[in-house]
Amino acid sequence: MSAEATAERTAQPSPDPVVPPPPPAVAADPAPTDRLRGWVVAAVLGLVGGIVRFQNLGSPTDKGTPVFDEKHYTPQAWQMLRNGGVEDNPGYELTVHPPLGKTFIALGEWLFGYSGWGWRFTAALCGTLMIVLVVRIARRLTRSTLLGAVAGLLLIADGVSHLQSRMGMLDIFLAFFVLAAFGCVLVDRDQVRARLTVAVAEGWADESGLGPRLGVRWWRLGAGALLGLACGVKWSGLYFVAAFGLLTVLFDVTARRATGVRHPWLGALGRDVLPGLWAFVGVGATAYLTTYWGWFASETAFARHLVETGGSDPLSIAKGALGSLWQNSSKVLDFHESLVTPEKPHPWESKPWTWPMGLRPMLYYYEGGLTGCGEARCVAATMLVGTPALWWLSFPLLGWSLWRALGRFDWRYAAVLVGYLAGLLPWFANIDRQMYFFYATPMAAFLVLGLTLVLSDLLKATGRTTGRVLVGAYLVLVMANFVWLWPILNGDVITEGHWQAELWLPSWR
Repeated sequence: MSAEATAERTAQPSPDPVVPPPPPAVAADPAPTDRLRGWVVAAVLGLVGGIVRFQNLGSPTDKGTPVFDEKHYTPQAWQMLRNGGVEDNPGYELTVHPPLGKTFIALGEWLFGYSGWGWRFTAALCGTLMIVLVVRIARRLTRSTLLGAVAGLLLIADGVSHLQSRMGMLDIFLAFFVLAAFGCVLVDRDQVRARLTVAVAEGWADESGLGPRLGVRWWRLGAGALLGLACGVKWSGLYFVAAFGLLTVLFDVTARRATGVRHPWLGALGRDVLPGLWAFVGVGATAYLTTYWGWFASETAFARHLVETGGSDPLSIAKGALGSLWQNSSKVLDFHESLVTPEKPHPWESKPWTWPMGLRPMLYYYEGGLTGCGEARCVAATMLVGTPALWWLSFPLLGWSLWRALGRFDWRYAAVLVGYLAGLLPWFANIDRQMYFFYATPMAAFLVLGLTLVLSDLLKATGRTTGRVLVGAYLVLVMANFVWLWPILNGDVITEGHWQAELWLPSWR
């Protein structure tokens, strides 16, 4: 080769080096960096919410006795205190709900005695902790401490969450455990994506067509335990077990697909579903059974020896204490399924299609002929009613959320929808059954989270200044609405005219 040819070849630019494509982005959106401020905001709003929930907690009562359905659960909780964790006088000839909610009520009665403060203390505590939870969950969904604070303020001002936190009933405990489990599911999602990011960066994410194994998922186990405890309050917790279990499967599939796994569905089924079943069913069932600790420890608890005394049930899957619990549970299920009132419905009964807007609230307490309001005749009442500035937006929110979830594949709306609809749709399976608006208590927090996501979109669409003005104006509207409802959420003495002015719709009367 000539010197000229050699020099010409040397002068030609060398080809560009082959640069491998960047690894797929599977990590969740970066969390806010203001961790300390995030916890301070949650703590401050929890304190404010606690003051709102706990003020004058012992009132009203029915001449010193419980009101409405408190009359079922607070005496049973008092019995549990003196009987080692079991009731001795079940209503309806059987104990119709698991023991955990009544155990919580009993804890308050142990601390403060058989009084309004005693039988409502733990409900108010759980209602307050839900404010902290919703702040943290909304912050994780939106990656914004500001919007977490917005969600906390909205939950403080929700009439359903407020009044249920001030009643010795079971539903606020169910709502608390469901919301806590939802938070664990979201943390598990972020943790899974963080582990997959490490797998991609280290080059072993695609060693199998199913994707990598993810190790022990502690937050998913925590969600299962919390859902088991929710079932230990009311069996309607089972709806959330199914819903959140399916949600985690969808999260796993989308995470593996984002990683570049060749078979994400098979990977999720092969790597994640069986451990997930153990978390939600195995751990959940174990947690549920622990709520019966007093029943198992007793020799005289109701139906404790049902297998031996009532004959063997051919459908029983176990003998001894477990068999007795199984047989008694089947009787409880029959009770709930046959609790229909087609001819003489309860005056405050409602059906699930009325719950999203709170069209048929619940009157818990009413006393007329009082004095002290500045007029000759005064009244005091407590009514379970959702703050209209929140609840009357439910159907537009559902429509927008469905579009965002299905049309834009927004996982945040999908997750909140799953929680909201798990509290609503299952009740349509037996519409002849006797139902009440307080069954919608677990829906309230998901309503707030959905509205917070909408406000997040509003902030992004309108700009920083305009968006904050609009969000602030909406918060003022909600707070003003809550203040207006305050007298009938707390049983304050008001005039007859004021009472009538609180009843906005004919169906509220």
